[in-house]
Amino acid sequence: MAAGGGGSCDPLAPAGVPCAFSPDSQAYFALASSDGHLRVWETANNRLHQEYVPSAHLSGTCTCLAWAPARLQAKESHQRKKRKSEAIGTNDQADLLALGTAVGSILLYSTVKGELHSKLISGGHEKRVNCIQWHQDNDCLYSCSDDKYIVEWSTQMCRVKCKWKGDNSSVSSLCISPDGKMLLSAGRTIKLWVLETKEVYRHFTGHATPVSSLRFTTIRPNESQPFDGVTGLYFLSGAVHDRLLNVWQVRSENKEKSAVMSFTVTDEPVYIDLTLSENKEEPVKLAVVCRDGQVHLFEHVLNGHCKKPLTSNCTIQVATPGKGKKATPKPIPILAAGFCLDKMSLLLVYGSWFQPTIERLALNSKDTHICLERDISNCWAPTVETAITKVKTPVMNSEAKVLVPGVPGHHAPIKLLPAQPKEAENKRKLGGKEATIEERLGAMDLDRRGKKDDLLQTNSFPVLLAQGLESNDFEMLNKVLQTRNVNLIKKTVLRMPLHAVIPLLQELTKRLQGHPNSAVLMVQWLKCVLTIHASYLSTLPDLVHQLGTLYQLMESRVKTFQKLSHLHGKLILLVTQVTASEKTKKMPSPGLKAKLVYEEESSEEESDDEIPEKDSDDNWDEDEEKDSENDEAVDEEDEDREAASEKELNGDSDLDPENESEEE
Repeated sequence: MAAGGGGSCDPLAPAGVPCAFSPDSQAYFALASSDGHLRVWETANNRLHQEYVPSAHLSGTCTCLAWAPARLQAKESHQRKKRKSEAIGTNDQADLLALGTAVGSILLYSTVKGELHSKLISGGHEKRVNCIQWHQDNDCLYSCSDDKYIVEWSTQMCRVKCKWKGDNSSVSSLCISPDGKMLLSAGRTIKLWVLETKEVYRHFTGHATPVSSLRFTTIRPNESQPFDGVTGLYFLSGAVHDRLLNVWQVRSENKEKSAVMSFTVTDEPVYIDLTLSENKEEPVKLAVVCRDGQVHLFEHVLNGHCKKPLTSNCTIQVATPGKGKKATPKPIPILAAGFCLDKMSLLLVYGSWFQPTIERLALNSKDTHICLERDISNCWAPTVETAITKVKTPVMNSEAKVLVPGVPGHHAPIKLLPAQPKEAENKRKLGGKEATIEERLGAMDLDRRGKKDDLLQTNSFPVLLAQGLESNDFEMLNKVLQTRNVNLIKKTVLRMPLHAVIPLLQELTKRLQGHPNSAVLMVQWLKCVLTIHASYLSTLPDLVHQLGTLYQLMESRVKTFQKLSHLHGKLILLVTQVTASEKTKKMPSPGLKAKLVYEEESSEEESDDEIPEKDSDDNWDEDEEKDSENDEAVDEEDEDREAASEKELNGDSDLDPENESEEE
């Protein structure tokens, strides 16, 4: 039985370009390269059979491909003999190749006619197609996609027959059971569907990464029990970035969900081919092509659980012969491998995707490691001798200006080399000494850095600023942004390119969050950018998102400004009051003249000798009596003065002067 190989693998893998052998004795090998071209090679003589370029090969590159099964082609050829009226239609469906694209469409290419047969678009997928599987008994085609759906197509009517959700995430791989009644699908989990009812029959735990390939390995179970078409069968699964290939068995009860055994390889599998086991004594032969360019061959009888992962029985490598004694051979990557009809030989595809080499290799069970030395330098190494001879350097004059792409206004002055005399040319011809490196550098007039005269000019600031923002050069940005000249800042912002405005604002935002001393300089730059380029910034649709950090930073600092201003005002009042009080204490009192001065005069009669040392009690009494007499005399004089003043007021003194004498 022909074992047509084809699997969906990681598109980022270097050896994971979609490819497949034709089911009719592997006569053709089809591959869809990364440039969007479909190439069909003849395996017998390694010759290009057909090449097809889809109309949308750049936007909708091919992501997977699958040949129509041999049974379907034989059935159609049998119908073609019976009814000549349908000869054209049946002939079109023979040797069909289904291509899945990155935009969700499916192309049916006819290798017989060498042109596009039909296109499946309407009602299908909305995203990238990951895997395509033909049904071996009818004209149905099954596909899965990143849009989480599985679609059943009718290739004759070119329309959707059924569409259902296959998983909560993208569905990456499909496989139809040998009896055609069940469908395996895999994303992060593996599900077995009943095609008639579109219901899940079994769940399997799956892999940690998306499953890239699914293949049934047995046709009939090893157990001698009634067979319902799927129970007891084994199938194989490989995943992205996983070096283990798991083998699962479909059980009648839904208890066992884990893998029964596994095969270990050296790297992620990118292409898998196998021979189906038709009875319980026949082993399964497996060929796995890994990302590292090696092929691992396994041969094992599937008969239940196996705890340890199985290693390969044989490893195949291809390398170039080393030229010379010290040269080391270089490995040549193997792209695909498929078993031939006799199951004792292997078709190897190695080399380049654009010019692959196809070779048939006989297998020997005794060999554990096979290394093939092949020289394919003539096949895919490009020759560049003719290109070098045709290169011509144009002659430039001193008035020409060279503009460097990316930075507007950036030009380098061109210095013509000084004309050399004919003697120097003759010396070169005669084998004289060539110019030294120092002389050449001097002729190129390179700028000498470190001189005082070579200061940065105003017109170089915009260029330095744009280059520093593109290369994220911290030193170059510091030279420009740490200037304190306001006029220089304005000229630089005015002459800078528009595409550097947003990166400059982002750089200023970072520096505003740093030290306060640098923030003072950054505010000057920020003010100039917002005022000069306000019209450009207003045209940006996502300006709020790009300047959100700057706005939040400014808002957080403005919130504290009002509180700080209040505190500043209070501190000024306190400081002024304290200074005023200190000044009043330090000021001297002003000089005032007294209106009345009383001086107590001491008696001249008394002398220091007359003062007694001790006073007796008698002296104290005499003094008291004298004081009392003096007080009485003073009181009488006061009374007389008061009486006289009363008489003057009443007028008695003027009317009766005589009465005064009488009264007295």
